[in-house]
Amino acid sequence: MARPDLTVRGGGIFGLCIAYEAAQRGARVRLIEAHAIGGGASGGVVGALAPHVPESWNTKKQFQLDSLLIAPAFWANVTTTSNLPTGYARTGRLQPIPDAAALTLAHQRALTAATLWQDHARWTVIPTTNAPWQPHSPTGYLIHDSLTARIHPILALTALAAALRAHGGEIIIGNAPDQGPVIWATGTDGLNDLNTALARKIGSGVKGQALTLRHHAAHLPQLLIDGLHIVPHDDGTVAIGSTSEPQWTDATSTDALLDALLRKARAALPILQNAPVLQRWAALRPRATSRAPLLGNWPHRPGHYIANGGFKIGFGMAPMVAQVMVDLVLDQHDTIPADFRMPQS
Repeated sequence: MARPDLTVRGGGIFGLCIAYEAAQRGARVRLIEAHAIGGGASGGVVGALAPHVPESWNTKKQFQLDSLLIAPAFWANVTTTSNLPTGYARTGRLQPIPDAAALTLAHQRALTAATLWQDHARWTVIPTTNAPWQPHSPTGYLIHDSLTARIHPILALTALAAALRAHGGEIIIGNAPDQGPVIWATGTDGLNDLNTALARKIGSGVKGQALTLRHHAAHLPQLLIDGLHIVPHDDGTVAIGSTSEPQWTDATSTDALLDALLRKARAALPILQNAPVLQRWAALRPRATSRAPLLGNWPHRPGHYIANGGFKIGFGMAPMVAQVMVDLVLDQHDTIPADFRMPQS
Protein backbone atom coordinates (compact mmCIF):
# COMPACT_ATOMS: atom_id res chain seq x y z
CA MET A 1 0.00 0.00 0.00
CA ALA A 2 1.35 3.44 -0.92
CA ARG A 3 2.15 5.90 1.81
CA PRO A 4 -0.21 8.87 2.20
CA ASP A 5 0.50 12.28 0.80
CA LEU A 6 2.30 14.76 3.04
CA THR A 7 2.89 18.50 2.89
CA VAL A 8 5.83 20.14 4.62
CA ARG A 9 5.82 23.91 4.84
CA GLY A 10 9.22 25.52 5.26
CA GLY A 11 12.46 25.05 3.34
CA GLY A 12 14.86 25.30 6.26
CA ILE A 13 16.75 22.50 7.97
CA PHE A 14 13.78 21.05 9.89
CA GLY A 15 11.44 21.14 6.89
CA LEU A 16 13.90 19.62 4.43
CA CYS A 17 15.07 16.88 6.80
CA ILE A 18 11.48 15.90 7.63
CA ALA A 19 10.48 15.90 3.96
CA TYR A 20 13.51 13.80 3.03
CA GLU A 21 12.89 11.30 5.83
CA ALA A 22 9.24 10.94 4.80
CA ALA A 23 10.12 10.52 1.13
CA GLN A 24 12.61 7.79 1.99
CA ARG A 25 9.79 5.95 3.74
CA GLY A 26 7.64 6.10 0.63
CA ALA A 27 5.47 9.16 1.24
CA ARG A 28 4.47 11.41 -1.63
CA VAL A 29 5.93 14.65 -0.30
CA ARG A 30 5.22 18.23 -1.31
CA LEU A 31 7.49 20.84 0.31
CA ILE A 32 6.30 24.43 0.05
CA GLU A 33 8.71 27.28 0.80
CA ALA A 34 7.37 30.82 0.68
CA HIS A 35 10.61 32.55 -0.35
CA ALA A 36 13.76 30.50 -0.97
CA ILE A 37 15.41 27.33 0.28
CA GLY A 38 17.51 28.38 3.26
CA GLY A 39 16.21 31.94 3.07
CA GLY A 40 15.85 32.24 6.86
CA ALA A 41 17.91 31.17 9.84
CA SER A 42 18.99 27.88 8.24
CA GLY A 43 20.81 29.72 5.46
CA GLY A 44 23.53 30.90 7.81
CA VAL A 45 27.28 30.44 7.63
CA VAL A 46 28.45 28.95 10.94
CA GLY A 47 27.31 25.31 10.85
CA ALA A 48 28.50 24.23 14.30
CA LEU A 49 27.05 20.89 15.45
CA ALA A 50 28.19 20.84 19.05
CA PRO A 51 26.99 18.81 22.05
CA HIS A 52 25.76 20.07 25.37
CA VAL A 53 28.18 19.61 28.24
CA PRO A 54 28.10 16.07 29.66
CA GLU A 55 26.47 16.80 33.00
CA SER A 56 23.01 17.50 34.52
CA TRP A 57 21.67 15.08 31.91
CA ASN A 58 18.12 15.48 30.62
CA THR A 59 15.92 14.45 27.70
CA LYS A 60 17.01 17.42 25.57
CA LYS A 61 20.69 16.54 25.93
CA GLN A 62 20.02 12.86 25.23
CA PHE A 63 17.97 13.69 22.14
CA GLN A 64 20.74 15.92 20.86
CA LEU A 65 23.35 13.24 21.55
CA ASP A 66 21.28 10.67 19.66
CA SER A 67 20.97 13.08 16.74
CA LEU A 68 24.69 13.86 16.64
CA LEU A 69 25.47 10.14 16.65
CA ILE A 70 23.23 9.34 13.67
CA ALA A 71 24.41 12.44 11.78
CA PRO A 72 27.39 10.82 9.97
CA ALA A 73 25.17 8.16 8.38
CA PHE A 74 22.37 10.65 7.70
CA TRP A 75 24.55 13.14 5.85
CA ALA A 76 26.47 10.41 4.02
CA ASN A 77 23.13 9.15 2.74
CA VAL A 78 22.17 12.64 1.59
CA THR A 79 25.45 12.97 -0.29
CA THR A 80 25.06 9.55 -1.92
CA THR A 81 21.47 10.27 -2.97
CA SER A 82 22.08 13.80 -4.23
CA ASN A 83 25.67 13.38 -5.47
CA LEU A 84 26.34 16.75 -3.82
CA PRO A 85 28.55 17.72 -0.86
CA THR A 86 27.08 18.81 2.47
CA GLY A 87 30.28 19.98 4.17
CA TYR A 88 29.68 17.57 7.05
CA ALA A 89 32.69 16.36 9.04
CA ARG A 90 33.17 15.36 12.64
CA THR A 91 36.33 17.35 13.28
CA GLY A 92 35.99 17.90 17.03
CA ARG A 93 36.38 21.07 19.08
CA LEU A 94 38.90 22.81 21.32
CA GLN A 95 38.07 25.12 24.24
CA PRO A 96 40.52 27.01 26.48
CA ILE A 97 40.25 26.44 30.22
CA PRO A 98 40.40 29.81 32.00
CA ASP A 99 41.18 28.95 35.63
CA ALA A 100 41.77 26.23 38.20
CA ALA A 101 38.08 25.77 39.01
CA ALA A 102 37.24 25.33 35.33
CA LEU A 103 40.11 22.85 35.01
CA THR A 104 38.71 20.74 37.85
CA LEU A 105 35.26 20.87 36.25
CA ALA A 106 36.69 19.86 32.88
CA HIS A 107 38.26 16.75 34.42
CA GLN A 108 34.94 15.89 36.12
CA ARG A 109 33.13 16.24 32.81
CA ALA A 110 35.62 13.90 31.18
CA LEU A 111 34.41 11.22 33.58
CA THR A 112 30.72 11.88 32.99
CA ALA A 113 31.28 11.97 29.23
CA ALA A 114 32.83 8.51 29.41
CA THR A 115 29.59 7.29 30.99
CA LEU A 116 27.11 9.27 28.90
CA TRP A 117 28.84 9.20 25.51
CA GLN A 118 30.32 5.74 26.11
CA ASP A 119 32.63 4.73 23.26
CA HIS A 120 31.02 7.04 20.70
CA ALA A 121 33.15 10.10 21.50
CA ARG A 122 35.65 11.49 23.98
CA TRP A 123 35.90 14.57 26.18
CA THR A 124 39.51 14.99 27.23
CA VAL A 125 41.77 17.58 28.83
CA ILE A 126 44.96 18.16 26.85
CA PRO A 127 47.95 20.47 27.28
CA THR A 128 48.42 23.37 24.91
CA THR A 129 51.24 23.16 22.38
CA ASN A 130 51.30 26.76 21.10
CA ALA A 131 50.19 25.56 17.67
CA PRO A 132 48.85 28.38 15.46
CA TRP A 133 45.30 26.97 15.56
CA GLN A 134 45.21 26.66 19.34
CA PRO A 135 43.72 29.50 21.39
CA HIS A 136 45.58 30.86 24.38
CA SER A 137 44.59 29.11 27.60
CA PRO A 138 45.53 30.69 30.97
CA THR A 139 45.82 27.26 32.60
CA GLY A 140 47.88 25.76 29.78
CA TYR A 141 45.14 23.21 29.11
CA LEU A 142 42.35 22.79 26.57
CA ILE A 143 39.16 20.76 26.41
CA HIS A 144 39.04 18.56 23.34
CA ASP A 145 35.83 16.77 22.43
CA SER A 146 35.62 14.43 19.46
CA LEU A 147 31.82 14.61 19.15
CA THR A 148 31.52 18.12 17.71
CA ALA A 149 30.98 18.27 13.96
CA ARG A 150 30.46 20.95 11.35
CA ILE A 151 28.35 21.34 8.27
CA HIS A 152 28.11 23.89 5.48
CA PRO A 153 24.52 25.15 5.83
CA ILE A 154 23.82 26.20 2.23
CA LEU A 155 25.55 23.16 0.73
CA ALA A 156 23.64 20.89 3.10
CA LEU A 157 20.27 22.45 2.25
CA THR A 158 21.03 22.28 -1.48
CA ALA A 159 21.96 18.61 -1.19
CA LEU A 160 18.86 17.85 0.87
CA ALA A 161 16.63 19.49 -1.73
CA ALA A 162 18.26 17.44 -4.49
CA ALA A 163 17.98 14.23 -2.44
CA LEU A 164 14.30 14.94 -1.79
CA ARG A 165 13.67 15.37 -5.51
CA ALA A 166 15.58 12.16 -6.20
CA HIS A 167 13.01 10.35 -4.06
CA GLY A 168 10.15 11.92 -6.02
CA GLY A 169 9.53 14.84 -3.67
CA GLU A 170 8.08 18.07 -5.03
CA ILE A 171 9.48 21.47 -4.00
CA ILE A 172 7.38 24.56 -4.65
CA ILE A 173 8.66 28.10 -4.07
CA GLY A 174 5.71 30.37 -3.39
CA ASN A 175 2.38 28.82 -2.42
CA ALA A 176 0.28 25.82 -3.38
CA PRO A 177 -2.52 23.70 -1.93
CA ASP A 178 -1.73 21.27 0.86
CA GLN A 179 -1.96 17.54 0.28
CA GLY A 180 -2.53 15.24 3.22
CA PRO A 181 -1.25 16.09 6.70
CA VAL A 182 0.74 19.33 7.00
CA ILE A 183 3.92 19.83 9.01
CA TRP A 184 4.71 23.48 9.66
CA ALA A 185 8.45 24.09 9.89
CA THR A 186 8.26 27.80 9.20
CA GLY A 187 10.70 29.28 11.71
CA THR A 188 10.13 32.70 13.20
CA ASP A 189 7.04 33.36 11.08
CA GLY A 190 5.59 30.10 12.36
CA LEU A 191 6.26 31.04 15.98
CA ASN A 192 4.48 34.35 15.40
CA ASP A 193 1.52 32.46 13.93
CA LEU A 194 1.40 30.24 17.02
CA ASN A 195 1.58 33.25 19.32
CA THR A 196 -1.48 34.69 17.58
CA ALA A 197 -3.41 31.42 17.34
CA LEU A 198 -2.89 30.48 20.99
CA ALA A 199 -3.08 34.05 22.35
CA ARG A 200 0.14 33.67 24.30
CA LYS A 201 3.85 33.75 23.65
CA ILE A 202 5.13 30.44 22.34
CA GLY A 203 8.38 31.83 20.95
CA SER A 204 10.05 34.64 19.05
CA GLY A 205 12.88 35.47 16.69
CA VAL A 206 16.34 36.28 18.03
CA LYS A 207 18.69 38.03 15.64
CA GLY A 208 22.06 36.51 14.95
CA GLN A 209 25.01 37.92 13.01
CA ALA A 210 27.96 35.95 11.66
CA LEU A 211 30.65 36.17 8.99
CA THR A 212 33.14 34.15 6.99
CA LEU A 213 36.85 34.73 6.44
CA ARG A 214 39.14 33.38 3.73
CA HIS A 215 41.47 31.00 5.58
CA HIS A 216 42.29 27.38 4.81
CA ALA A 217 41.93 25.20 7.90
CA ALA A 218 39.46 22.58 6.65
CA HIS A 219 40.66 19.58 8.68
CA LEU A 220 41.30 21.43 11.93
CA PRO A 221 38.88 21.37 14.89
CA GLN A 222 36.34 24.02 15.72
CA LEU A 223 37.17 26.46 18.49
CA LEU A 224 34.87 27.71 21.23
CA ILE A 225 36.42 30.70 22.97
CA ASP A 226 34.34 32.57 25.56
CA GLY A 227 31.12 31.95 23.63
CA LEU A 228 32.71 32.66 20.24
CA HIS A 229 32.47 29.93 17.60
CA ILE A 230 35.27 29.63 15.03
CA VAL A 231 34.44 26.94 12.47
CA PRO A 232 36.68 25.90 9.54
CA HIS A 233 34.94 24.63 6.39
CA ASP A 234 36.01 22.54 3.40
CA ASP A 235 35.78 25.46 0.97
CA GLY A 236 38.73 27.35 2.47
CA THR A 237 36.63 29.55 4.70
CA VAL A 238 36.36 29.99 8.45
CA ALA A 239 33.01 30.98 9.94
CA ILE A 240 32.79 33.28 12.95
CA GLY A 241 29.61 33.46 14.99
CA SER A 242 27.44 34.61 16.39
CA THR A 243 25.61 37.39 18.12
CA SER A 244 22.37 36.79 20.00
CA GLU A 245 20.08 39.81 19.91
CA PRO A 246 16.54 39.66 21.33
CA GLN A 247 15.99 43.26 20.17
CA TRP A 248 16.96 44.76 16.84
CA THR A 249 16.09 47.44 14.32
CA ASP A 250 16.78 45.58 11.07
CA ALA A 251 16.66 41.78 11.21
CA THR A 252 18.87 41.21 8.17
CA SER A 253 21.47 43.97 8.43
CA THR A 254 24.94 43.62 9.94
CA ASP A 255 26.43 46.31 12.13
CA ALA A 256 29.00 47.20 14.78
CA LEU A 257 28.13 44.11 16.84
CA LEU A 258 29.50 41.93 14.07
CA ASP A 259 32.59 44.15 13.80
CA ALA A 260 33.18 43.54 17.50
CA LEU A 261 32.80 39.79 16.96
CA LEU A 262 35.45 39.91 14.25
CA ARG A 263 37.87 41.84 16.48
CA LYS A 264 37.33 39.31 19.25
CA ALA A 265 38.04 36.39 16.90
CA ARG A 266 41.24 37.93 15.56
CA ALA A 267 42.45 38.74 19.05
CA ALA A 268 41.73 35.20 20.22
CA LEU A 269 43.39 33.57 17.20
CA PRO A 270 46.11 35.80 15.71
CA ILE A 271 46.51 33.57 12.64
CA LEU A 272 43.22 35.10 11.44
CA GLN A 273 44.49 38.67 11.80
CA ASN A 274 44.85 39.33 8.07
CA ALA A 275 42.25 36.89 6.77
CA PRO A 276 39.88 38.82 4.45
CA VAL A 277 36.17 38.97 5.17
CA LEU A 278 34.13 37.21 2.48
CA GLN A 279 30.55 37.36 3.75
CA ARG A 280 28.54 39.07 6.47
CA TRP A 281 25.22 37.48 7.44
CA ALA A 282 22.26 38.28 9.68
CA ALA A 283 18.83 36.74 10.20
CA LEU A 284 16.25 35.87 12.85
CA ARG A 285 16.54 32.47 14.51
CA PRO A 286 13.40 30.87 16.00
CA ARG A 287 13.62 30.41 19.76
CA ALA A 288 10.79 28.83 21.73
CA THR A 289 10.16 30.16 25.23
CA SER A 290 10.93 26.65 26.49
CA ARG A 291 14.37 26.85 24.77
CA ALA A 292 13.72 23.35 23.36
CA PRO A 293 12.39 22.42 19.92
CA LEU A 294 8.59 22.51 19.59
CA LEU A 295 7.31 19.29 18.06
CA GLY A 296 3.91 17.66 17.71
CA ASN A 297 0.29 18.41 16.95
CA TRP A 298 -0.85 21.94 16.18
CA PRO A 299 -3.40 22.59 18.96
CA HIS A 300 -7.03 22.42 17.75
CA ARG A 301 -6.01 21.94 14.10
CA PRO A 302 -6.44 18.26 13.21
CA GLY A 303 -4.01 17.04 10.60
CA HIS A 304 -1.56 19.89 11.22
CA TYR A 305 1.74 19.55 13.05
CA ILE A 306 4.58 21.79 14.26
CA ALA A 307 8.37 21.39 13.99
CA ASN A 308 9.98 24.62 15.11
CA GLY A 309 12.29 26.28 17.61
CA GLY A 310 15.65 24.97 16.44
CA PHE A 311 17.45 28.02 17.86
CA LYS A 312 21.23 27.53 17.47
CA ILE A 313 20.95 23.72 17.54
CA GLY A 314 18.68 23.10 14.55
CA PHE A 315 21.25 21.41 12.30
CA GLY A 316 22.44 19.19 15.13
CA MET A 317 18.90 18.20 16.15
CA ALA A 318 17.42 17.86 12.65
CA PRO A 319 18.11 14.15 11.90
CA MET A 320 16.31 13.05 15.08
CA VAL A 321 13.58 15.68 14.67
CA ALA A 322 12.90 14.21 11.23
CA GLN A 323 12.64 10.70 12.62
CA VAL A 324 10.22 11.48 15.43
CA MET A 325 8.03 13.77 13.32
CA VAL A 326 7.69 11.21 10.52
CA ASP A 327 7.05 8.48 13.10
CA LEU A 328 4.20 10.59 14.46
CA VAL A 329 2.61 11.77 11.24
CA LEU A 330 2.97 8.70 9.01
CA ASP A 331 2.92 5.89 11.57
CA GLN A 332 1.01 7.43 14.50
CA HIS A 333 3.93 6.37 16.67
CA ASP A 334 4.64 9.13 19.18
CA THR A 335 8.23 9.19 20.45
CA ILE A 336 8.52 12.95 20.97
CA PRO A 337 10.13 13.81 24.32
CA ALA A 338 7.71 15.37 26.78
CA ASP A 339 9.89 18.48 27.07
CA PHE A 340 9.53 19.12 23.32
CA ARG A 341 5.77 18.77 23.01
CA MET A 342 3.59 21.57 21.72
CA PRO A 343 1.45 23.04 24.51
CA GLN A 344 -2.13 22.06 23.70
CA SER A 345 -4.03 24.96 25.26
